[in-house]
Amino acid sequence: MRKILRIGLPLLAVTALWTATAYCEGGPKPAEQPKAKTIKELVERYDSSSCVECHEEAHGQWENSLHSRSMLGTGRTAPTIITAMEVGVKNFPYSGVKDDKDITVEHLRMCTKCHLPQLEDATDDVAREIIATIKGWQQAKKDGNDDYADKLEGTISSLNINCRVCHNRMAIIHKWSDGYAQPDTVYGSKEGAHDDPNFPKMAVAPALGESIFCGQCHGQGPNFELAHPSQCATLYGSYLFAYTAEGGSESCQECHMVKSGLGHDMQSYNSEEMRKMAVDVEVDGRSLFWRKNTAEGVIPMGIINVEITNKAGHTIPDG
Repeated sequence: MRKILRIGLPLLAVTALWTATAYCEGGPKPAEQPKAKTIKELVERYDSSSCVECHEEAHGQWENSLHSRSMLGTGRTAPTIITAMEVGVKNFPYSGVKDDKDITVEHLRMCTKCHLPQLEDATDDVAREIIATIKGWQQAKKDGNDDYADKLEGTISSLNINCRVCHNRMAIIHKWSDGYAQPDTVYGSKEGAHDDPNFPKMAVAPALGESIFCGQCHGQGPNFELAHPSQCATLYGSYLFAYTAEGGSESCQECHMVKSGLGHDMQSYNSEEMRKMAVDVEVDGRSLFWRKNTAEGVIPMGIINVEITNKAGHTIPDG
């Protein structure tokens, strides 16, 4: 048996590596572009408004999702980023940050690795502009300056996870075997010509339909590759180790996009559809009279039993 295990484990490892080399039409590593120097430049570089013309339904679904405002979130994400800088980074003795002017892309990476991965294509000036914009938005709300707050909120919302991030930048995971995403190609389930002057080619990226694609951001726990690892999303780890390990076979996309009927409006607990899919709730109640003590005598009492069963393929809540 030990010999079988010794042979089997290397074979599994080879199989895993081979699976990772599934076909994908990437190519050589593209030449690096000059980094964006302002939020406006970064937003324009990842502008996906041209996608609406042919993909109106998908784009409309996306607009209702948190991906369309990944830095703003429900209104809680942006302030949390400020808290991470003020309470965390500025107090760490070796971060090199004592003031907003010291903040760089590397310092924001603990948040933007997932909430804005394209910030890697921007200068440190953009990192500082993001912090200034969020703080300006918070102050405008406190001052009751609604018009200015709305303007800054629009700027924060323009920093998001859109078509170009998923269907190009993040589309190919195993770059050494499958190649790098090409700047003229949009990745999905088809190949051929694409009616967009900026992306005249379509190519297949199988990972887009697999849970590993979502796992790039909805991760396994601490980001140990960072200089200062942060513990945030553990969804993909839970999916791998508590769902697939127990025989689960459905992907993130099957539940959150197909079965839910939400498509690109990928939701979690904010969606009634997803709440119904995620948990079974049974409530049972009864009333009775109970003799509590001599002083209070017999009093009415209600007993409520609540049983919640997690049907999702991961822990909940999570991110």
